[in-house]
Amino acid sequence: MKRSKSLKLALMGATILTMSACDNAEDTAAIFKDVDECAQFEGENLDQCRQGWEKAAEEHVRTAPKYTSIAECQADFGEEQCEQAPQQTSSGGSVFMPMMMGYMMGSMLANGTRSNVATQPLYRSKDDPKTFRTGDNQKVSTKTGVQPVPSTVTKAPSTKTSTVRRGGFGTTAARTSTSSRSYGG
Repeated sequence: MKRSKSLKLALMGATILTMSACDNAEDTAAIFKDVDECAQFEGENLDQCRQGWEKAAEEHVRTAPKYTSIAECQADFGEEQCEQAPQQTSSGGSVFMPMMMGYMMGSMLANGTRSNVATQPLYRSKDDPKTFRTGDNQKVSTKTGVQPVPSTVTKAPSTKTSTVRRGGFGTTAARTSTSSRSYGG
């Protein structure tokens, strides 16, 4: 094999390894069901917990998956797990979104500062009720407390600008979704 081809193959292999290593990067985040659970955790104080919850609640309205009917939302998130969103459809109809089941925020580091993790709401799908997920349907964790999480979930979720007829947040919905926008898990 010529030297130039060997060098190209070696560079391609190094690039793939580098990209794989980036995919496995982790950050440290604090994940809690509510303010009370956060306040009971060592290293967190009530004011920080409330601020984190309020920030996540603001993001919840902005980034939660939206549905045109409560039944479609409940198909992905379960009975009693959806609420009416503050906005309406362009035709004046109601919009529905899952309830916030927890929140993630940057955890306290040794020097007293917070990590660079976006504070955001977390959800649980009907098909995987033990796992916290972001508004972009990325798996975060099944546990609460301060812990390592994939760096791919620590960025703020994208803003949802349209409602979905049947998004498919969970695994069952992903198999039956006919929408061009799928949240399959």
